[in-house]
Amino acid sequence: MPDIFKVALLQTQTGNDLAANLETVSAMTREAAQSGASFVLTPEYTLMMDGSGRTMRSRALDPDGGQALAQLQALAAELSIWLLVGSLTLKTDSDRIANRSFLIAADGSVQASYDKIHMFDATLPDGKVIKESSAYCPGARAVTADTPWGKLGLTVCYDLRFPQLYRSLAKAGACYLTIPSSFQRATGKDHWHPLIQARAIENACFVFAPAMCGEHPGNRSTYGHSLVVDPWGKILADGGDAPGIVYADVDPQRVDKVRGMLPCLEHDVAFHSPL
Repeated sequence: MPDIFKVALLQTQTGNDLAANLETVSAMTREAAQSGASFVLTPEYTLMMDGSGRTMRSRALDPDGGQALAQLQALAAELSIWLLVGSLTLKTDSDRIANRSFLIAADGSVQASYDKIHMFDATLPDGKVIKESSAYCPGARAVTADTPWGKLGLTVCYDLRFPQLYRSLAKAGACYLTIPSSFQRATGKDHWHPLIQARAIENACFVFAPAMCGEHPGNRSTYGHSLVVDPWGKILADGGDAPGIVYADVDPQRVDKVRGMLPCLEHDVAFHSPL
């Protein structure tokens, strides 16, 4: 089994200035690597966050990620770290954009990418309506990737509310689940911690959930509280509500130990849905 490794979750208060956001993320990534992290993760909307779908569409990157992704690949290679770019917003062939997560290996190559499947079309407690499907096109496939520490399953933000996705990732061999997010403050204060812990517990996986925090252009407020949770549901690190870097030491053997005690993945039973 691989040795214990250090993860670093970047908790940012991203705005709509891509160059400034890239500079911030790069500086934080360097600091994390210097502090011993071998796997660094960023939140959803890593380089661009605005509540206006029109703004997000107009400032979306080219389908290949353009120079921004290339710079992040070069940074990972320079620092010899694995880097999860929580998500970038990319142009597509349609009038809607993609919300895509990228896993970059320590040599700078893109090991996997994942398009957010579930669109956040919801009404918040204060009556505010958010309709992601008007600006974003959903993905259609679950994604896993091999890392030096074991298999990882990629998801993004609102996917968190759909446990069947995480079960499919765990059944496909994932030991780690990534959930980069820009979780709304109004829902996060009640739902974020219990949902993250539930996904960890029910699948006996580590969960890495880097998150946005604070106020953003376009009248958006995010909850923060980037979390690292172990397969037993224990919170190893919580980023609170301010920008910063969250560190945790991760023992890959913990997955096998918990699954040995509670082999729930082996106990799944096929059943007929109720009429």
